[in-house]
Amino acid sequence: MLGPAVLALVWASPAAAVHCRNSPAPGLDWTDCNKSHLILRGANLEGATLLGADFTLTDLRDANLKSANLEKAKLVRTSLAGAKAEKANFDRVEAHRSIFVGMSAEGASFANAALQRADFSRAHLTGVNFEKAELGRAKFVGAKLKGIRFSRANLSRADLSGAIIEGPIAFDHSVLSLTRIEGVDLSAATGLQQAQINLACGDTATKLPPELTVPATWPCDFD
Repeated sequence: MLGPAVLALVWASPAAAVHCRNSPAPGLDWTDCNKSHLILRGANLEGATLLGADFTLTDLRDANLKSANLEKAKLVRTSLAGAKAEKANFDRVEAHRSIFVGMSAEGASFANAALQRADFSRAHLTGVNFEKAELGRAKFVGAKLKGIRFSRANLSRADLSGAIIEGPIAFDHSVLSLTRIEGVDLSAATGLQQAQINLACGDTATKLPPELTVPATWPCDFD
């Protein structure tokens, strides 16, 4: 009788095994492939189909991910520092503690993504969709933000201090519990409510929309 491991090999899809062995190239298909713990720095994956692929702890620094589809991919502790990800689809990715420092991602989407403790410092984010994303303790220090949608996103303890706001940002129904907004110009932000601001942490350099007021005290007690 064949053992479980042998049966798995017998019934494995030959096509699936082949496509996962393909070298990085524009437009390739790595759907559901295991690409963890690899060095893919500078790889050209423009327009690639990377649905559900596992890139855990993989080095994707400076990679070309323009228009790539990474929906439901696993990017835990993955480095995408300096990557080019214009119009890329990161919807529903699992990306805890991932590094997006200096990434350019105009028109990209991170809707419903798990991005706890992800680092977007100094990233160039224009027209990016973070709707319903989990961004607890994520960092946006020094990031350039324009036309961002944080609608219904969880930004608890996220750090936006020093972020450069270059256009309207939507915060409707987002969670801003102990979110750091020191020095941030939110005067053009939309969807902000006073209750959200009362839970956030700003300073004398924080600018708010004209209809909102600075709290008497900011509840800032970071661990």
